[in-house]
Amino acid sequence: MAAYPDDLPDSWRRTVRSVLLRWYRRHARCLPWRESADPYRVWISEIMLQQTTIAAVTPYFERFCRRFPDVDRLANAPEHEVLRLWEGLGYYSRARNLHRAARIVVDRHGGHFPESVAELEALPGIGPYTARAVASFAFGRPVGILETNTQRLYARLIELNEPVSASASRRLLWNFADWVVSPRQPGRFNQAAMDIGSTICVPRSPDCSVCPLKTHCSAFRNGRQHELPIVADRPRTTAVTEVALAIQRGPRVLMRQIADGERWAGLWDFVRFPVSNDQGDRLQRLPPA
Repeated sequence: MAAYPDDLPDSWRRTVRSVLLRWYRRHARCLPWRESADPYRVWISEIMLQQTTIAAVTPYFERFCRRFPDVDRLANAPEHEVLRLWEGLGYYSRARNLHRAARIVVDRHGGHFPESVAELEALPGIGPYTARAVASFAFGRPVGILETNTQRLYARLIELNEPVSASASRRLLWNFADWVVSPRQPGRFNQAAMDIGSTICVPRSPDCSVCPLKTHCSAFRNGRQHELPIVADRPRTTAVTEVALAIQRGPRVLMRQIADGERWAGLWDFVRFPVSNDQGDRLQRLPPA
């Protein structure tokens, strides 16, 4: 395990591990994907939770696992059925990668998920965080994880004074996550850190009064918890205006399957085409037919 390059003593690390695990025993969130250490269920949940809230994911996760209870069922399903069960979650490339990865697990690994981080990262749609989440939650591998909540928590704990998105900051935080994780209970430790980041060490107005780590937090000690972590400006988004045509003939409605290379490829949608923002504004002002 990597050593964290700072002056934090090993006693600090042991205490943080103990405090986090003790807090988690009393305050762990009850989530359906935590009911077992099945790597398939862990993997499905982690892919769904990318860019999506727990509240939105929960019913999708339960429906998806009822229809595809194991990796073999998912691998053998047609892609359009996988996409249909994904409709509404967005970021549909996740569903396609999920399907591709399931086929690789079945074809190359005999239906058994690889246990190492490197092998997991080789699967489509699995990056460093997801690989480490599956490795620690399902297989007990002593690896740290870095996602939105743990990144914020760790940046405050060590009082990181650089934008968290900077390459050097990311390397430092990953190194810290590997250094601080419990080698005996890595899955529970990582889940505890995520839960504290999600429920206590929130972006605005963190509730430091109830945080079990407040006496170990450099940002809290120096009164900087509200200004950290430092977040770089987000890129600007581009507005796109489209017109959709809903054409009905009796009980039948005209739909088209979106072609490869288009946004939401493979899904079914009304016929639609882009217009300028000015044209969109004029169309919105037209009286209803």
